[in-house]
Amino acid sequence: MTNIRQTTVTDKIEIAVNVTKAFYNVLLTSKQIEVLDDDIRRLERNFKDTYRQYQGGLVDKTDYKRATITLNNSKAERKTNEEALKANYAALRQLMGYSGKDSIHLIYDSVKMEADVLIDTLAQVDYTKRIEFQQLMTQKHLQEADVKYNKWAYIPTLTANAGYNFNYLNNQFSKLYENNLPFSYAGVTLGFPIFQGTKRTQNIRAAELQLTRIDWDIVNLQNVISTQYAQAMAAYKSNLNNYYVLRENLALARDVYNTIELQYRSGVKAYLELITAETDLRNAQSNYSDALYQALSSKVDVQKALGTVQY
Repeated sequence: MTNIRQTTVTDKIEIAVNVTKAFYNVLLTSKQIEVLDDDIRRLERNFKDTYRQYQGGLVDKTDYKRATITLNNSKAERKTNEEALKANYAALRQLMGYSGKDSIHLIYDSVKMEADVLIDTLAQVDYTKRIEFQQLMTQKHLQEADVKYNKWAYIPTLTANAGYNFNYLNNQFSKLYENNLPFSYAGVTLGFPIFQGTKRTQNIRAAELQLTRIDWDIVNLQNVISTQYAQAMAAYKSNLNNYYVLRENLALARDVYNTIELQYRSGVKAYLELITAETDLRNAQSNYSDALYQALSSKVDVQKALGTVQY
């Protein structure tokens, strides 16, 4: 039963990790669509302004055509992300085992997610929390019992048995069950193991070698877990730093765009500079969302390496 329970726990951990990452993929794609929606609204406003300026003779057709190209590109990218979102939802439903026809509506708190991005980077690996380590320890206990069982083959066996029966005997069938002749017995059997061509010795040796192999498997697993933790923590720290940098870049890009937009409407800046600032803002928003969900996903990998995944 222990092995079955541990196997169930292993499956639950894998499902929890995979569903969490699939959930983040859905949120990331949804966020990319929101960013593109904002981008399209800005571009449509700029497109209308540029078109009116073009009709009024204030700008040439180059600015108008640039606005058209940029707007079309954003609409095409939004369509691509919209189709990708459907695929991500399908993957999430499959991992969740959801077979219903109704669509899934995800509810999340973006502020809480940003707060949950942090994890204790000074945590030490506790091998006993990993289900793989627990499974190996279970195998070791079973193998130790197998070694003992093989050693007990040298021990003499003593068994006792007894019985009491009723025997109904009579020459006449009608009087068969009138009298009975009881019969009882008791005995003790003492068995001594005899020579079996070193079979028992070899069985013990094989069981001990298997136990030694499990010990080495435990050592190897500890090395693997340490490596997994080091890799997961390195990826997490890198993604977390990237998240902080891109969050700052987003604030800067938004400020630059707002400033250049005012300057463009005042006739100080050219339309090309406005398009560049708008592109930088869109990229900053997209990169920021991607960095956030990458940090959250790498946090899940760290928790898996530590054996602290909640399911």
